[in-house]
Amino acid sequence: MKTLIPYVTGGITADWTDYLLAYQAAGADMIEIGLPFSDPMLDGPTIQQASDRALSRGVSVASLLADISEIKFDVPLIVMTYANLVMRSGPADFCRRLAAAGITGLIVPDLPVDELGAVEEAAAAAGVDLILLAAPVTPDDRLAEIVARTRRFVYAVSLMGTTGERATLAESAVTLADRIKAVSDVPVMIGFGVSGPEQAAEAGRAGDGVVVASALMRRVLDGATPDDLRHEVAALRRELDALEDHADHPAHPEIPGDRR
Repeated sequence: MKTLIPYVTGGITADWTDYLLAYQAAGADMIEIGLPFSDPMLDGPTIQQASDRALSRGVSVASLLADISEIKFDVPLIVMTYANLVMRSGPADFCRRLAAAGITGLIVPDLPVDELGAVEEAAAAAGVDLILLAAPVTPDDRLAEIVARTRRFVYAVSLMGTTGERATLAESAVTLADRIKAVSDVPVMIGFGVSGPEQAAEAGRAGDGVVVASALMRRVLDGATPDDLRHEVAALRRELDALEDHADHPAHPEIPGDRR
């Protein structure tokens, strides 16, 4: 089954954890939670606006983890944050706090693979999977190291640039997924620019699953409720499941003996 990972910016609304529950009810396999940061270098305008809204509400890492810890979730929760927040209290303390709140995965996109040591060690000690990113321009030797050290999956950045809604899935996503699969059997999740069911299906065909972020946060910024997003994530789920149905029941099955 293709993996679906919807995203929410922590604290974007007072009832932000209801979006997590809505995603879970709609069939999400994992959920990515962005910790708001004042200078999110890899995030485009939508996620930046979502972070600004959350920060204006006065949220903090401590308050968001407290919100999460009050609810029991049935799917893994993954935090995406920047190195500044990890290093502020130290990797060991940060990862212990994640684990105590029920977080099982961590993505730090601005932490280079050759500077992972302390965070990698702290995450492993806390039982948190450190998930690494690969980009279309990642050289082969660096890619091999990334897929060897990542845990759970590799986050395949579909194109160079920041996150954001896009009309089509970048062709570089397919090329990158093929490169990763050529050197490892680690699952490949494609993100950056996956904006709707059709693109989710494209990404699902190229990799093992998708991360959908900016498109969902744009809907929240425009006033969508948790129930609204439950329907949208359910539509993504159906599109990904249809890929499996098509694989199990091809439109033109081969007729025995027919080798034309």
